[in-house]
Amino acid sequence: MPAKRYIVSLTSEERQSLEKLTKTGIAAAAKINHAHILVKADVNHPDGGWKDQAISDAFKISTRTIERVRQRFVEESLDDALVPRQRHSLKLRRLDREAEAHLVAREINNPFQINETLTLYTYLTQLLRGCANDFAQDQRRAKSRR
Repeated sequence: MPAKRYIVSLTSEERQSLEKLTKTGIAAAAKINHAHILVKADVNHPDGGWKDQAISDAFKISTRTIERVRQRFVEESLDDALVPRQRHSLKLRRLDREAEAHLVAREINNPFQINETLTLYTYLTQLLRGCANDFAQDQRRAKSRR
């Protein structure tokens, strides 16, 4: 197994704060898990310096998560390592009746050319982009008529 790239070395104050966090249990579960990882990975403590697989087995956390926490601690800071990164998920909007009618009318008037490489996702993405532009133009026209 190759040598660890990111060595966790905590000060006594950092270790005490992490141990307090893990013992009180008053925090988000992910934050407590990350604190456990850092405490067990600390090379400055006799009880620390665990290997990633041992931490994974003890706390039922993937080794990849342990590697990421180590890396964030070394490259960024303790606070950054405790809090998982935000997930940037796609937020889908629901269509109201007017937008849905517009979508159907647009598709009837200008059928999209489907080929073998076009997936349903890309088809819908392109369709909705075009519809959003058309719908925005219709809304601007309606406002200017008022």
